[in-house]
Amino acid sequence: MTSTQIEVPAIRRDWPTEEVTAARLAAPTRVHRPLSTVLYPLALAVPALAAVLIGVGWWTGWGGYSFSASLVGLRLVEIGPLALALIGASLIAERIRPAQRRPLIARGHRHDVLFLVLNGAVLLPVMTALSLSFTEILQRALPWIVLPKTALLPRWTAVALIFVAMDFCNWLVHLANHRVQMLWRFHELHHSEEDMNVLTVFRTHPLIHVSYLLAVVPGIVLLANGALSTLALVLYGGMVAFAHSNTNLGFGPLGRVFVSPNFHRIHHRIDGAQDVNLGFVLSIWDQLSRRAVWPTADTIRADTGLPGRPLRVENEGPRAHHLAVLATQLVAPFRPVGGPSELPSIRDTELQERVH
Repeated sequence: MTSTQIEVPAIRRDWPTEEVTAARLAAPTRVHRPLSTVLYPLALAVPALAAVLIGVGWWTGWGGYSFSASLVGLRLVEIGPLALALIGASLIAERIRPAQRRPLIARGHRHDVLFLVLNGAVLLPVMTALSLSFTEILQRALPWIVLPKTALLPRWTAVALIFVAMDFCNWLVHLANHRVQMLWRFHELHHSEEDMNVLTVFRTHPLIHVSYLLAVVPGIVLLANGALSTLALVLYGGMVAFAHSNTNLGFGPLGRVFVSPNFHRIHHRIDGAQDVNLGFVLSIWDQLSRRAVWPTADTIRADTGLPGRPLRVENEGPRAHHLAVLATQLVAPFRPVGGPSELPSIRDTELQERVH
């Protein structure tokens, strides 16, 4: 069998202009696509900043701190025995007093377990490196930021101040994650949960924690006067996790101080503004900023997730495809923006109420 070859004539200088034009039109053309159609360039600033911070920390020997010891300490806080016991208790509470009836092991639960594994294997080492690096850079650039030890500030007072200031920093960054488009691209993964449960606290993009480095500052300022113990940090993390649980539980009068599951569920509801009830442990910041929305019988059982599912989730289709969905979610912040992204705000709602 002989093969048939098609010869494409080369363009010669002595050809008439009409023939040259026809040959060029017949030849395949290369389409140059704008970078914005294949990539969201602004998102690259986050991993770039993380790489710089980690590089500086590694170069300076992590500011004299032991990386391995710091990592062990962070693992005790995030996934240590006490932390897992608190999560287990929350899972039991979800079965006894659920906000929404869910299967014992819903798709969202299975998917969040993947994030728990990712958290322990990848995120915690990254968080350790970022925290040590940021601390070293801040202390070198602003040595005066560490207040000297003083007898006028008892240790328990310093610890309480660190706790409150850290929670405020987390609230402030959380607000920025909802109002700044670049940060929202990383944070929307956390809001993609449609089967809210205590493990939802682990459903975060690893790089979003670059923004939460601000919460390290109070501990640096008061370092000489006191520091949060591992136990205090475990309890703080346990309260944040419990606030995400599928539990119909408020704190009564204490809800004016602490974030309950009923209070935080409003933040994750699929309808309405989500830049409300942003507090991690304390609800006072939302009250002071007029962003507190108090639970009702309707909000307690409200559906959660992202309207229109702009991000692929495990609940789409007849099968979950957890690994494929996880990979898609992790690269989603770097994909191009399809159009103007609307981030509904409580301020817009208030404005409409004033107009009407």
